[in-house]
Amino acid sequence: MPGSLVTGDTGCDLLDGGRSTMNAGSATKEGVFQALQISVVNPLVRLAWRLGISPPGDALLETTGRRTGRPRRTPMCDGLEGDTFWLIAQRGGRADWVRNIEANPRVRVKVRSGWRTGWRSGTAHVVDDDPYERRRILARGNLARSLCVNASGAMGTSPLTVRIDLDPR
Repeated sequence: MPGSLVTGDTGCDLLDGGRSTMNAGSATKEGVFQALQISVVNPLVRLAWRLGISPPGDALLETTGRRTGRPRRTPMCDGLEGDTFWLIAQRGGRADWVRNIEANPRVRVKVRSGWRTGWRSGTAHVVDDDPYERRRILARGNLARSLCVNASGAMGTSPLTVRIDLDPR
């Protein structure tokens, strides 16, 4: 569709759940979940956001395409903690949105705050921390986010933590 926003082709990189390991079935697992995300989950979540329905526990990440320079939007779990937004890439450095961040760390996230939603800009950084512990921390105290975080647990194969330092309001 001319003039429309392009979305990432890797699908919804929800916060990674349980400790997945690379094994003989992990490539198949990754392919199945990636196809499910691309064809079912992401279109539904993006449609909800376009209709003004911000799904509880969800957010949108907007990166700049590393090759095209065009905006790319990917549904995520809501990782907002104060002026920091945390993400865990299920596919690690293979996720297109992570590769876009490595090329241009300036991003925006659309988050829900009460009944309102809004965009916040910031700078993203791949960080060296334990993505499983980060998932446990993020899952505390927020039922919707906990459901989102834990639902994605089966999808991760090589998780990687990304921190977005949000600009002051």
